[in-house]
Amino acid sequence: MNVTVEDIPSSKIVYIRQKGPYGMANSQLMEKFKGWVQSNSFTDSMSVILGIAQDNPALVEPENCRYDACLVVPEDYSVDSDEVSAGSIRGGSYAVFKIPHTAEAVQKAWVDIFTELANQGLTLDETRPILERYTVELVNRHYCEICVPVQ
Repeated sequence: MNVTVEDIPSSKIVYIRQKGPYGMANSQLMEKFKGWVQSNSFTDSMSVILGIAQDNPALVEPENCRYDACLVVPEDYSVDSDEVSAGSIRGGSYAVFKIPHTAEAVQKAWVDIFTELANQGLTLDETRPILERYTVELVNRHYCEICVPVQ
């Protein structure tokens, strides 16, 4: 797997949350969220959409797992919609895995990234969530990234 280490800055986000088992519902939420992004004129070449699994399914019952579909927004953006909530992501060092933007590749990456972290001598920072990052440039080339917080 191709991995680089990147310092991702803290950022303001807007998001829609889904609660329940991870899987197809996450994809459906992301599609709904992309519709909100487009209808609110946030789609441009600099747009960054994140998928954030907030809970470790090995530690949290599936029905209580939270998944957020997010958009990075300017710090001065104020939320004036009942459809989304405002929040933030904490920045820091992340191991970034660039993978094909397919359901199969994403599922395989979720299995392989932890072994690859160990192979690279990197330690997971469990105080921050793992980010699925979708930039216009990468998605147009059929790629996405999984950003794993490291210490």
